[in-house]
Amino acid sequence: MGAGLEFKPKILGFLCNWCCYAGADLCGVSRFQYPPHIRVIRLMCSGRVDPAFIIRAFLNGTDGVFIGGCWLGECHYVTEGNYDALSVMHLGRKLLVHLGVNPERLRLEWVSASEGIRFAEVMNDFSKQIKILGPLGSSEGLDPKRLKLQLEAAARLIPYLKLVERERLKVRFNTEAEYNKFFSSDEVNRLFQELVVDKLSISQIMLLLHNQPLSTGEIAGILGLNPSEVSRHINSSSRHGFVRYDVNRNCYSLA
Repeated sequence: MGAGLEFKPKILGFLCNWCCYAGADLCGVSRFQYPPHIRVIRLMCSGRVDPAFIIRAFLNGTDGVFIGGCWLGECHYVTEGNYDALSVMHLGRKLLVHLGVNPERLRLEWVSASEGIRFAEVMNDFSKQIKILGPLGSSEGLDPKRLKLQLEAAARLIPYLKLVERERLKVRFNTEAEYNKFFSSDEVNRLFQELVVDKLSISQIMLLLHNQPLSTGEIAGILGLNPSEVSRHINSSSRHGFVRYDVNRNCYSLA
């Protein structure tokens, strides 16, 4: 590929005001170099990063999302929001996996206010990683329309996902290793599959039917699902009054 056609990834960073953003500022003052295609949003705490921000960033064509916060145990708030950011990162990655998006496109790192050089190193490494992955959806082999549908379905599901996290997956450990072990456990994977994955499929079906009436087979073909699985979701949605069956056209539409 010629130099003029070099892929320059779009990277969005959500940075904690007190540590990571201060580290980024020190990085600039010290003239440490990192890629210019990284855009930064300053938040008062990394714990304020909402899963909706992540999905919205990808919907807007961002190739990678970075979250930067204080080191664990060094949060400037009593609530220690960086622990919440760690949970959001793990749940966000699980959601991306089920959307067919490489979870490495979402990254969380700790950077203190005195670590300007570390900020530059992390940004350079993340930028290199995203360059290798390529534009969002390309390395995943996802059709742009299909990817947009999946991300929009996920965006609609965020309030429910936050409820699941608060009621079933709310934990507080002391170390990052404990969080990694918990969110990679069979129990959490089972809960995620049981409580979130089916809802994600239903959300995609509702978006499809919002555009036009479709048969079970057409829905299955578009989403790459088993027709029996689509029928199960359709029957459940029909019982709740969300969809209705058109006998004459042999298809489903929103009620």
